[in-house]
Amino acid sequence: MSHAIVAKNLSLSYGSNKVISSASFAIDERDFVCIVGANGSGKSTLVKAILGLVKPSSGKISFGSGIEQKTIGFLPQDVKADLNFPATVFEIVLSGTLGRLGMKAFYRKEDKTRAEEALKRLGISKLRNASFVDLSGGQKQKVLLARALAATSKLLILDEPSNNLDYKSRKEFYGALKKLNESGLTIIMITHDLDAEDLIGNKVISIKEAKVECAPTADFLRSYK
Repeated sequence: MSHAIVAKNLSLSYGSNKVISSASFAIDERDFVCIVGANGSGKSTLVKAILGLVKPSSGKISFGSGIEQKTIGFLPQDVKADLNFPATVFEIVLSGTLGRLGMKAFYRKEDKTRAEEALKRLGISKLRNASFVDLSGGQKQKVLLARALAATSKLLILDEPSNNLDYKSRKEFYGALKKLNESGLTIIMITHDLDAEDLIGNKVISIKEAKVECAPTADFLRSYK
């Protein structure tokens, strides 16, 4: 199995505050990794480093074949865009391809095809022309997932995506993620839920007191109990 991400002796700091200390781990292609840890432990900082938004104070992160930071699909915890803007579902999803445009000023046919395919893969093509603001919470989260999916064919990163979803919507959302992973997509998901039914990936990265450990989910759950 080829690696999707390799961190070697990675340290991350904010000023004199060391958040991650000398972490080394590998995420394989097709892995589904859940990142866990207490609030402020460094989960989001680690993701930001993978995305290139935080520069390591030492060590490095490298990527497998075909993975570039600009084409990683990312679903943040807090979407900064004005979600009350009167955009259609398709327009929201299509915006996920912006990182691929480079210097080009207009969406290309291939970008629109990627957006259509993302809608199809998540089973929400029927919502294509609906106004985003009129959707339910669960539907909105699927649309935002589709937007992230339109950006990538390799690696998807999500920051606590089940926040504010009810039980039924969370299960449907997790089901969609599992199908994407089974289709070959590598997924990294920050979660604050430590129940077995919420740790839906095959591996867990746990962060505690600046130390990072990566283990199969079953091993983590045994040690956590």
